[in-house]
Amino acid sequence: MTTASTRPPEGRYGRTSDERADRTLKVVGAVLAAALLGLVGWFGYHYVAKNEISAEVISFEPGEKSVQVHLEVRKDADADGYCTVRSQAEDGAEVGRADFRFDGDATRIDKVVTLRTTAPGTTAELLGCHAG
Repeated sequence: MTTASTRPPEGRYGRTSDERADRTLKVVGAVLAAALLGLVGWFGYHYVAKNEISAEVISFEPGEKSVQVHLEVRKDADADGYCTVRSQAEDGAEVGRADFRFDGDATRIDKVVTLRTTAPGTTAELLGCHAG
């Protein structure tokens, strides 16, 4: 004697619940991946395209009441902005902080600025640059 099968014939009654769940997971995964890719692209664009002014400290010369800081600034020709520089004492305490403005049509500016300090400063650190 043969045993009767309890499973329905393959493909006769549509997809199984496992197949439907797999398809749903694939669709949800694709939508989430597209959203994540769009978000990363948006942040990347705003970080690269909107950063109109940047700088770096080339060198600095500490003194008793000030620090001479040589900055190299790169900016768009029509951008105006400022860079914030600070100095710390030997014990790590902040002894000076100032904003230095960079205007004009030049796209690359080499400038030595003087940061006044309340005590002898041993460092010069660029905290950031901002358009505006």
